[in-house]
Amino acid sequence: MPVPKAVDAWTVAPLTDRQSLREQVANVLRAAIVAGQMRPGVLYSVPTLAERFAVSVTPVREAMLDLAKEGLVDPVRNKGFRVTELADKDLDDITELRALIEVPTVARLAPAITEADVEDLRGLAQAIVDSAVEGDLIRYLEEDRRFHLQLLELAGNPRLVEVVSHLRSQTRLYGLGQLVQQDRLTASAAEHHELLDALLANDSAMAESVMRRHIGHVRGIWAAVPEQDGE
Repeated sequence: MPVPKAVDAWTVAPLTDRQSLREQVANVLRAAIVAGQMRPGVLYSVPTLAERFAVSVTPVREAMLDLAKEGLVDPVRNKGFRVTELADKDLDDITELRALIEVPTVARLAPAITEADVEDLRGLAQAIVDSAVEGDLIRYLEEDRRFHLQLLELAGNPRLVEVVSHLRSQTRLYGLGQLVQQDRLTASAAEHHELLDALLANDSAMAESVMRRHIGHVRGIWAAVPEQDGE
């Protein structure tokens, strides 16, 4: 199967010392998979990925094994890894579960969230917008993941955060590149600020509405299928 141009085009920013190389590589690869820039059916070798990251093969191999445990890739003996393929039904089920968990959880945060909490999340929300403007899908998804998990942590249920983190990793957003080309990703990114505004105003109903719409994008405009009414 030929390598899609979108896959061949994804880039890797210089890695830093903030996290271990293994974690950083895993985060970038996870985002590339979710964004659809690494596709099922394509064989990815550890040496080739290591060269792309400008690191040794060890952190790349460890990162890919971590992603295999998450169900994102399948090892191919002595050759590398392939991205695990998900059917549309799988993605629909994931979206439904996320809505069932995240929408009411975020709505319940409205009465309790503090200005300090919102201020901490504003930086991430703006980083998401900036990434959308720049068309940097890898950074967009990394910051988006951090925003939503940090927000859910305010509910005080680490198991819930773990479940949502796993569900988010399983998502595939093949339409993100098209949104960048159509200059529509920025509008979606701005919903993070809209959500924070609703929470700060103690408006649970609005927070629920924004969150439901936001998750609906996963199987709507992002996945190039019709969105459900109310999402």
